[in-house]
Amino acid sequence: MTNTAAKAELLNSLHIPGEPLIVSNVWDAVTARIVSEAPGVKALATASHSISFAHGVPDGEGLTVDQALAAAKIIIDATELPVSVDFEKGYAPGAAGIEENVTRLIEVGAAGLNIEDSVGAPKAPQFEVDVAASRVAAVRAAADRAGVPLVINARVDTLAGGGEWREAVTRANAYLAAGADVIFFLGLGDEDKVKRALDEVNGRISVISNPKSVPLKRLAELGVSRVSFGPGTLGLTLSHLQAAATQLTALGDYPAELGFTY
Repeated sequence: MTNTAAKAELLNSLHIPGEPLIVSNVWDAVTARIVSEAPGVKALATASHSISFAHGVPDGEGLTVDQALAAAKIIIDATELPVSVDFEKGYAPGAAGIEENVTRLIEVGAAGLNIEDSVGAPKAPQFEVDVAASRVAAVRAAADRAGVPLVINARVDTLAGGGEWREAVTRANAYLAAGADVIFFLGLGDEDKVKRALDEVNGRISVISNPKSVPLKRLAELGVSRVSFGPGTLGLTLSHLQAAATQLTALGDYPAELGFTY
């Protein structure tokens, strides 16, 4: 576990308020390798939505835990960079099962993970706060037992599911107390909400962004520690592919990217 532990330590050190880790989410070996070779990229993160769709199943643990672990290993083995795995809800109904599954995830080389606090595929309802915190604690217990300082990016779905601000902050701080390293705070759609989260949460903040979000440079200025794009990078890729297919089918010019070598 020495190499995995070193990658986890590196991943944790890259979450710097004001100098956020930017992770362009990947879903297979080739996207992992291509993104890892991009200038400035220091770590990778998977997106469960993208991996699920690539396997022809719905997001929300449409994959079995064995399939999810196999997909994670393919990505981890394709790069030397630390990889944070979107591990959905841990693929288990209770803390004991989560601890077992996270142990297996660490064994395939994950340096970090996302863990969700919603019960089903939609963002609501959520587990009760103490239950959700116990699930985060189970992740930390597995990491401690393995001797790997796994970076836990604990997701708070409250605002995205239509819940109240105070509950979201309460959950965020409970997850930090349970062993989370970073809070993946969904629903921070404007600058005021980002500022408020940074003021009220007792730890580092991770956000997901898209073209309608607070600009990246401003997120850095405010003090965010990590920015990801979830399935947006899959959408970006598929949009370019579909546009190229349309152009080629119409006997148009060859897109310059058709000559991209990898």
